[in-house]
Amino acid sequence: MAEIVKQILAKPIQLADNVVKAADVTNNFKQECAEIKTKTEKLAGLLRQAARASNDLYERPTRRIIDDTEQVLDKTLVLVDKCRASGLRRIFTIIPAAAFRKTSQQLENSIGDVSWLLRVSAPADDRDDEYLGLPPIAANEPILCLIWEQVAILCSGSIEDRADAAASLVSLARDNDRYGKLIIEEGGVPPLLKLVKEGKMEGQENAARAIGLLGRDPESVEQIVNSGVCSVFGKILKEGHMKVQIVVAWAVSELAANHPKCQDHFAQNNAIRLLVSHLAFETIQEHSKYAIASKHNMSSLHTVVMAKNDNTGSHEAEEDMSSRVSRPSAVTNPSQMHNVVTNTMALKSTSQKHPNFQANSNDAWQNNQQQQQQQQHHHPNVALNGTSIKGREYEDPITKAEMKAMSARALRHLCANNVAICKSVTESRALLCFAVLLEKGPDDVQYNSALALMEITAVAEESSDLRKTAFKPTAPAAKAVVDQLLKIIEKADSDLLGPCINAIGNLARTFRATETRIVPPLVRLLDEREPEITREAAFALNKFAGTDNFLHVNHSKAIIAAGGAKHLIQHVYFAEQMVQIPSLILLCYIALHVPDSEELAQEEVLIVLEWGLKQGHLVQDPDIETLLLESKSRLVLYQSRGTRGFH
Repeated sequence: MAEIVKQILAKPIQLADNVVKAADVTNNFKQECAEIKTKTEKLAGLLRQAARASNDLYERPTRRIIDDTEQVLDKTLVLVDKCRASGLRRIFTIIPAAAFRKTSQQLENSIGDVSWLLRVSAPADDRDDEYLGLPPIAANEPILCLIWEQVAILCSGSIEDRADAAASLVSLARDNDRYGKLIIEEGGVPPLLKLVKEGKMEGQENAARAIGLLGRDPESVEQIVNSGVCSVFGKILKEGHMKVQIVVAWAVSELAANHPKCQDHFAQNNAIRLLVSHLAFETIQEHSKYAIASKHNMSSLHTVVMAKNDNTGSHEAEEDMSSRVSRPSAVTNPSQMHNVVTNTMALKSTSQKHPNFQANSNDAWQNNQQQQQQQQHHHPNVALNGTSIKGREYEDPITKAEMKAMSARALRHLCANNVAICKSVTESRALLCFAVLLEKGPDDVQYNSALALMEITAVAEESSDLRKTAFKPTAPAAKAVVDQLLKIIEKADSDLLGPCINAIGNLARTFRATETRIVPPLVRLLDEREPEITREAAFALNKFAGTDNFLHVNHSKAIIAAGGAKHLIQHVYFAEQMVQIPSLILLCYIALHVPDSEELAQEEVLIVLEWGLKQGHLVQDPDIETLLLESKSRLVLYQSRGTRGFH
């Protein structure tokens, strides 16, 4: 860096010396040239001072200011050379008086710019809280110079000053997308990341928040990722203070949402495992991978989720249970999962009362754990072994809840359309955590958990492998998730309703024919609900009745039995388009798969389909028109004309 700056400064210093020499031998306008010489000497002195301080200079404004200064000195040298003319050349050389005033002012501006550059690049101790002001170059773009100043403080200021500078960049990035791009272009990301690693808590929070705000588009996120954000954030999620981890998790969610290609980079830096660990902390009981379930607690979540059958073998018994849940074969009786959430919360209560509890009868081990607990009580910021990170169990409940909410938010965006990450998440304790948090978590935690499940199930809908491994009916964690989603749908009075309907619809192909709990609650949502909820319910039911679903006939019959046909007819005739189209598609699927239904005949569905074919806005999509024609032709075969009537 220092060598680059010296190279940048070499030419303007040489130009300044040439101007001084030329001013000494002028034949004309000697007074004006003497003034120019004085100012050029002052500028040359500042440039040499800058060259000596090249290690401290902030490169971005240095380039801009020195480029402008070089152009001013070039023009000054041309003007002074004209003043050396003699004889006939002097007669034909015309120099307006305004040229000297303009050049003198430009030199003054360059002196002001270079002086500002030296001040802004100086260490904080040398500035003594001096007000830097704005250099003349800021006349056209004052925000750019403000960004330069804050970034320079980030590079050379004290820890407190750097925290304040990061807060200023947060304000700028929040106010305007263009300012955010300027911060990135002017080299603001590396010193922000350095502050995240080295700063105090307030500075770390400000820096992480600024980075999250800067990543508003794919190009910006790409530059931030190339600066090394993934490894820095991964380290904070593992070792940082929880308040900083909250902001980092939020920033991860922002970067992943705005540029999904960065998902794998975060995964490679253990972000998934660490975020799941934060979800699991005080949500489900932590266990040793060697813990053996006793007969007394075989009905607990410990047994359901963690216990191993003898058939799993010694190699599987050695799996790292900090990131993986045991295979479904460990469940000796699927009915053990009926009360999985209740059991989980009971264990959560136990863990809060006895944070070091573990199924181990060794007295020496227990004494050692008690000693660690006592030591932590006196030194709450000491990092502990295992999953305890810097005394996080001593954080207040609000902070813990925010951590879970942001972890769920980050996992939601990291999982979006990414099969590999979803597989990693579903093989961990995350699904079980989401089930618990959907029931017992605070509002923000519940909402972000529901959205995370919506994204994971959306990927599972497209990936048969993920459906078979993570969401098969016998999988305990999957059953817990479905139970909680159904409870919310049946209650139907929560902000979680939309994402939960969406998630259940995404899982439509995972349910067996014997699973009869799913369709009726969704059909009930078609009756006099908000348009957004009705639309989501119709979309979900389409995934049950659609031809792609192997059990489409069973599900279509279930929709009819639950009274869905009359609701759909009302929506096709009278609802707004956002509800009308999915309702018409669902009615077509039902007619196509169960054309001999007496209920459809009584409700005169054939007339509804004929009406739909005449509505231009409903048949704009060729696929919908084809589906309408097919379902109508099927009904014509099975419905007698005497039941049809006419409009």
